[in-house]
Amino acid sequence: MEALSLANGPASPPLHVAIIMDGNGRWARARGLPRTAGHQRGAETVRTIVEAAAEMGVSILTLFGFSSENWNRPESEVRDLMGLLRLYLRNEIATLAKNGVRLRVIGERARLAPDIVALIEEAEAKTAENRRLTLVIALNYGGRQEIVAAARRLAMEVEAGRIEAGQIDDDMFARQLFTAELPDPDLLIRTSGEQRISNFLLWQMAYTEFVFVDSLWPDFSREEFEKAIREYQGRERRYGGAVG
Repeated sequence: MEALSLANGPASPPLHVAIIMDGNGRWARARGLPRTAGHQRGAETVRTIVEAAAEMGVSILTLFGFSSENWNRPESEVRDLMGLLRLYLRNEIATLAKNGVRLRVIGERARLAPDIVALIEEAEAKTAENRRLTLVIALNYGGRQEIVAAARRLAMEVEAGRIEAGQIDDDMFARQLFTAELPDPDLLIRTSGEQRISNFLLWQMAYTEFVFVDSLWPDFSREEFEKAIREYQGRERRYGGAVG
């Protein structure tokens, strides 16, 4: 299939696409390989989809890289995932910068190793001026935890007398979230056939369109990404309003 830009089609591409990259372990198991092999292949898919999103006119791509619940996985797998993260941050940032991609990382950083936090900060600084695509990676992220932390911060503001409880509205609450400067996702894609959102961007996806695909993440292709976007373009978004 030839390269395709969806920016000039009959309907605009989604401004913000979020993806739950599911199926690395099953991909590896089906081939008799260690789970690490699935994660390595999945990292190659990340590169493909980031390039495709930029070419198709998507402005923001948010990937669920590591959830706050993933710490419960076997220690060896967590160690391998952190190693892959280090490699990605060291090896891909120059390419992202050259291609006009800005990197942002959301999630709680306190539990991440200091060298990983330093690499994240360096990568964010190096790509801060890029505008072609914003790549957001959620690391040590949980949607419920994010909402609780936001509520706690606002409660402290009320307790300190800096705001009144009656002033709190949707906008004020949203400004306390990791995604405060970002529009909510227009489209969520989840691979591997699972049809749930797994504690990902719970507040932000109140009106997001969902597309679930059967392919495991390492097999997810540019063509399937295009297909998901075209499905989104064919939907009527009503935001709770009446059918047109």
